[in-house]
Amino acid sequence: MTMYEMTLVDRIPIGLLYLLCVALVMLSVHGGALIARARARRYGADSEGPIGSVVGASMGLLAFILAFTFGIAASRRESKRDLLLDEVNAIGTTYLRASLIPEPHRGDARKLLRRYVDIRVELAGNPGKLDASIREAKEIQDRLWAHATALADADLRNPDIVSLFIDSLNEMIDLQTKRVVVGFYRIPEVIWVVLGALTILSMAAVGYQFGASGKSNLVVNTGLALAFSLVILLIADLDRVTSGWLRVSNAPMIALQAEMADASKGAAADPVTTGSAP
Repeated sequence: MTMYEMTLVDRIPIGLLYLLCVALVMLSVHGGALIARARARRYGADSEGPIGSVVGASMGLLAFILAFTFGIAASRRESKRDLLLDEVNAIGTTYLRASLIPEPHRGDARKLLRRYVDIRVELAGNPGKLDASIREAKEIQDRLWAHATALADADLRNPDIVSLFIDSLNEMIDLQTKRVVVGFYRIPEVIWVVLGALTILSMAAVGYQFGASGKSNLVVNTGLALAFSLVILLIADLDRVTSGWLRVSNAPMIALQAEMADASKGAAADPVTTGSAP
């Protein structure tokens, strides 16, 4: 069971979605042209002036909805990128401050933080582990907070160091929550429904104008369908949670993983293999 609700758009492979969109546009244009020809045979040709006004208004409305929908998806991607960078910095700071706390907390905390980053890197290569990764990350957070609680209760000579460690750990946990929440934000299904309805009506209006003028062109219709479907494809790809071609790069997290691995190897006194959870 996943922790987020999959929409109908999510369940359709991205390539198939593009083909379906192309087919929808082509059928709508063709259907509009057929209606125009049937009407012309029965009632005579319509004036192109009013038809052109209707087509222009419908296409303008469709363009507005497309821009609005794209803005939602693009804004969420930017938020995910910024939160990733903030989380990388927070984890790195927590790792550095963990080296200042006393044993036995130091070794286990740093080992847990390295595993915490490993989870992030593994998830980027295997999005299907999303739920399991979130659960394991929460377990690590609980174990780290148990260390923080034990340190806060202990009578230490330098409580300021513990306070700094707790502050950065709290920020790290908060950023994880924000990343999960923002990552699960989706374009509402009602917007997809409205976008689909406007697409059918607008493209049918274009086809009606072609049919009324008797100048329908298969090449033009195909080009319109391909171009419009590319925009829909881009929006759908940006909106996906665990897959897609436009996912936020995980390079900062991979770089942090390498830095932490180097730091653990260089710290001769870091007993990371003997630490145990409280």
